[in-house]
Amino acid sequence: MAPDILETALVALTTFFATIGPVDIAAIYAGLTAGMPVKNRRKMAIKGVLIASLILLMFAFFGAGLLAYMGISLAALKTSGGILLLLVGINMVLAHPSGINSTTADEAEEAATRNDISVFPLATPLLAGPGAIGAVVLLMAKHEGDVSLQATVLGALVAVLLLSLICLFMATQLQRILGVTGLNVISRIVGVLLTALAVQFIFDGIGASKLMVSLSASS
Repeated sequence: MAPDILETALVALTTFFATIGPVDIAAIYAGLTAGMPVKNRRKMAIKGVLIASLILLMFAFFGAGLLAYMGISLAALKTSGGILLLLVGINMVLAHPSGINSTTADEAEEAATRNDISVFPLATPLLAGPGAIGAVVLLMAKHEGDVSLQATVLGALVAVLLLSLICLFMATQLQRILGVTGLNVISRIVGVLLTALAVQFIFDGIGASKLMVSLSASS
């Protein structure tokens, strides 16, 4: 495997694992579906992952074009996406849930009264939330023009979504094995990596904007 492809795969896998959060979502799913028949839980898990996949793939293929139509530059996307991912990473390091890649208190309360949670809150905002959507648009735009690297990003996305489905199938077992401490340890480790990656995205965005060059020239 070429170094560029390997590097892209590792970055994409880490980013999607952090922004989607398969293990964290499995723990939430276990609580929301407690007492439901196993057959229903599996059907909702499959439906939720399929809908989330459709949402994320639509943004992967058409997100950059939509931003271009709106006059948003790649530099702006890198900077704003980096800030969004930085917030996700900080929340993960602090083991503090937020509305970026989890449900809010009001959303959780509404979900508790639903018989079918596959669309809301499972597909969105848990699986295809703002963090994951921003990440997939950012990574695809970063490798625009390189089909092999974009295919690598999509492959990493599909891999994490499949992992999410497996975790949903094993939600109760994972929650029992890892416990709160185990979940927080995984979250913090991935959060540190995502935070560093987010800062790099911000640096790249500011550099691509030529903002520092303009400031230096005017001083």
